[in-house]
Formats: sequence, C-alpha cells, structure tokens
Amino acid sequence: MKILIIGGGMAGSSSAEMLSKIPGTKITILEKSKFLGAGVRTFFYGGHPYTYGPRHFLTQKKETYDYLKKFLDLKSCKHHQFKSYVEKDNQFYNYPINQSDINSMPDSKKIRNEIKNQKNVHLSKNLEEFWIRSVGKTLFGKIINDYNKKMWLVDDCKKIDTFKWSPKGYTIKSGKAAAFDDWISCYPTHKTGYNKYFDKIPTYKNIKVLFEQNIKKISLTNKTIYTNKSKHDYDILINTISPDFLFNYKYGELKFIGRDLHKIVFPTEHVFPKDVFFLYYPNQEKFTRLVEYKQFTKHKSKTSLVGMEIPSLNGKHYPLPVSSEQRIANKYFSRMPKGVYSIGRAGTYRYEVDMDDCIWQSIQIKNQIESGVYDGPIIGEEYKYKK
Repeated sequence: MKILIIGGGMAGSSSAEMLSKIPGTKITILEKSKFLGAGVRTFFYGGHPYTYGPRHFLTQKKETYDYLKKFLDLKSCKHHQFKSYVEKDNQFYNYPINQSDINSMPDSKKIRNEIKNQKNVHLSKNLEEFWIRSVGKTLFGKIINDYNKKMWLVDDCKKIDTFKWSPKGYTIKSGKAAAFDDWISCYPTHKTGYNKYFDKIPTYKNIKVLFEQNIKKISLTNKTIYTNKSKHDYDILINTISPDFLFNYKYGELKFIGRDLHKIVFPTEHVFPKDVFFLYYPNQEKFTRLVEYKQFTKHKSKTSLVGMEIPSLNGKHYPLPVSSEQRIANKYFSRMPKGVYSIGRAGTYRYEVDMDDCIWQSIQIKNQIESGVYDGPIIGEEYKYKK
C-alpha cells in the first residue's frame, strides 16, 4: 500500500511514523522546505533555542502525550501563566481574566454590575457578542476587542463569527489556579526541542522523505501528484496543507493570517516574572504578544531571547475563524474522494487544531486504515465535514 503525505510538520510526521508500523506500507513525505517539523522545528539565535511560535505541548488527550513521550524526554510546564498589559489602566492582568484582577481594576464596580447583568451567551452570533454577553462591554474593551482585531487583521470583532476556540475554555476564572492547570502541559528537555523526533522519521525503512518538493499538479482521480522533481502515485493521500490547493482553488483561495516574528536578545538572565510565559498586548501596538523562550526551554544563559509576534499576511499560520471561509473549506472537503485525509491546522482549516490534535488525528487514521473503515477526509466529530 503506497501512502503519500503532503507536508512534514507534526501532522504529516506523526502520520508517517504511525503508519510505518502497518506491514506492507510504503510511505513518502513531500516536504517543501529543507527540514521536517514546520513551525515546531527548533532553531537557534544568539545561542538560544526557539521555534516559530511557542510550541509547548498542551493537551487533555493523554494518549497523545503518551505517544510523544515514547520519543522525547518531557518536562512539565504545569503552572505557566499568561498576562495581559492594559495600557489604559497601566496594569498587567491575568489571562484568562481572573476574579482577583477585577478587584484591582479602577472601574471594578462598573465591571461587576455588567457581569451581573449578562445573559443569553448561547445566543451570541459573533465574537463581540459572545464576550460582551460573557463579561460585559468594559472588560471586552480592555482585554478582547483590540487584541482580536489585530490578531485577525479585521476592523470589527463582529466579523469573527465562529469562536468555539475562544477563550480556550474559560472566560473568568477564580482562585489562584493557572490557565491550564487541568491540562497536561510540557516541553522537551533537550535544547533542540522536538527535533530529535522529526529527525528520526527519515530513518524508518519504509518512509521516504523528499525535501524541497514543490507540487505542480495533482490528479485526485488518477491518484497522482507531480512535483518539480518527480511523479508520485498513491493508494492513500494524507494532506496537511490548505485543502484549496488540492483543487487548484476551484471555489476560491482560503484566507489565512500569518506572522512576522522578531527576535530580541536582552542583557539579563530573565525578562518575565517566574512562571509567566506569555505577555499579551490588547492595545494599539502592532504586535500581539511576547514570549520568553527560556521559560519553555530552560536554556541556561546570562542573556534571554524574547520573541515578538506581529500579525501579517506572510505565511499561512492561522485559518480565519469566519463562517464564510469555513463553508468554502467544506466544499473542498465534500469533493475529496475516498482514501484522502486532510488533517492538521491547515488541512482541516480549523484554528483550534494544535499539536495534540495532529497526533490524535494520526492515531485515528491508523485505526481506520487497519480496520478498513474510511470515515471521511476530516477526522473527529468536532472537525468532520457534514453535508
């Protein structure tokens, strides 16, 4: 059985590794770059390890953690914290919003009255309505509005009309618990991060990894793909890139938001407070957040590397959470023939898909192929295409 995988990020690599265990499989990964790992790959700047976007492994699916732990030594990031800087108040607050922070806000009385009078959150039709119905107009203005407008490069949060991903399960928390204390949160102990896992993939006898492959033509009917260097036939295709590409953008090109990453080395051993991994900026700054990589990597140095993320149209990092775009994606999914899977964040066109979801989807694909039951191109009820 010949399996062709487009893209060698976490989704493509985990699929290849798992499917290599099935007797009789011959797997080929077509990778556009010179390496596996995509945004999870570790690079170095000023001696500091970093990834394009902070990549701690965060999950509620223990089987995905158990899978990764077979290949990497992992250290806990259990009590990582997020902070938001509200310029108007000149204060840092917890994110997700914590009840204790409200007490320290100069307009706390007004905020509590607004929260007390909120109702019908389930009737929200867009991101703005959801947050105003959840926390009131004042908190929405402080923490949510400007941040999401620059995050998604829109001029109005009403345009964001799918928001299952927000706010990662929380609106207002209480107590001293960190944002994800009920999740598994970890990061590789080795300075090269996840690279050891990705570098192992090409060593499998029945996995061939082809780098610098630019796809020129795809025939889903004939099960053939042509690249700038070669022709490939397949029995099963696993796609991890945007699904519109498979159909030559027949229904239009799906919109994505990219990121410009600026790396800054500071002349101090630490920049952020202990356990604070992210600083969010919901004001008029062009950047959305800062991350101190040392908080994840535990790299030892007298200096510290901080990454600044600025939303842009450079790259396809985040699928746009807009229903009109997702309807277009569903048109593409509905045309995918049997034996084609589309997984990962770009492949499913779902922002909420993260590393653990990629591994989980790979597990489901392996189960389906072994059982001979094909359940459609999108894995899992939360992502699955429905007519």
